[in-house]
Amino acid sequence: MKGSRRLFAIAMIAAVVGLGTQGLWHKTSAGFPSELPASNSALSQDLQAFAALNPIDTHTHVFKNDPAFVEMLRQLHLQVVDICVVNDLTPRSKGLEPQLDNALSVVRSAKGYAWLCTTFDPYRFDQPDFSERAMQQLDKNFAEGAVAVKIWKNIGMEIKRPDGQYVMPDDPVFEGIYKDIAAHNKTLIAHLAEPDSCWQPPNPKSGDYSYYQEHPEWYMYRQPDHPSKATILAARDRMLANNPQLRVVGAHLGSMETDLDEMGRHFDHYPNFAVDTAARVHYFMLQPRDKVRAFLIKYQDRILYGTDLEVLQEDNTEKDLRSWKETYERDWTFFSTDHTVKYNGNTYQGISLPAPVLRKIFHDNAVYWIPGIMGKP
Repeated sequence: MKGSRRLFAIAMIAAVVGLGTQGLWHKTSAGFPSELPASNSALSQDLQAFAALNPIDTHTHVFKNDPAFVEMLRQLHLQVVDICVVNDLTPRSKGLEPQLDNALSVVRSAKGYAWLCTTFDPYRFDQPDFSERAMQQLDKNFAEGAVAVKIWKNIGMEIKRPDGQYVMPDDPVFEGIYKDIAAHNKTLIAHLAEPDSCWQPPNPKSGDYSYYQEHPEWYMYRQPDHPSKATILAARDRMLANNPQLRVVGAHLGSMETDLDEMGRHFDHYPNFAVDTAARVHYFMLQPRDKVRAFLIKYQDRILYGTDLEVLQEDNTEKDLRSWKETYERDWTFFSTDHTVKYNGNTYQGISLPAPVLRKIFHDNAVYWIPGIMGKP
């Protein structure tokens, strides 16, 4: 490793310790760790600096209880939010109970390093007791330790009423559920709409190209009868306005990944709204470096780190964990240094965020926006 990078990592670790608990933005935070992870020669200097923040990945999907995964969490001093979704187009996601059972098994084995994000089955929206049954199920999950609830892109992009109208996130059928989530002081994680490329002609250079090749059912360019992205996000905004007491984390940069100005306007207008970076860090890489850096510094309280990484029952865990560590190292290098990183065959310069901003994005914001996460295990 280059000497400059090694010196930066050492300086970053020293800065983290030196900051201590002074100037923490959120008094409700569980506090920033006062000691470093144990030295581990198996980790690069960058991953050691990443681990020193006791990072929290607020967007993962882990349904395989493997000791190797838990060991990685401990090694990186990493906490994760384990998210369930109901998707009738994917066999493993059709049923909620098996997912919940597997996710709860992971959470319990991780002993403070993993947190459950539950969901409800939106396909039952037209049943007379839908809202009541959904709230009963969520309340049970909250009692089991769930810290958040997920809604997914099938709301707005797939589910229809009998008259052919698409069910949108501001549909009155969900209002009781939103109120219940807020009443329990839980957070709604909302994956609504998709990147702009979902509605654009195929572009092999796009970071999303392979996804839509593998999942054509979600490629709206080929389905012009479906709602536009603007229509879906307008419904999301009405949901935010109608539920000011509900904390909402917009997954995947709130599907505003190419427009930092629009994202900033939403932060200014909706104090109950933040976003995660899951599977969208590369969109920061694609935009002017100085603008991205200034944006993240200005809105440092509204960005939660997330990846969308998975460990599924059928997966090779060892292979998955290599991908997890590679992702964390690349993202950390991009956010924390001015070194170059590679993504999708291209090279991008890091944005070298100040240490206090890194601490918020990688730890403090998760604790604030998703109460129940306890911070350092």
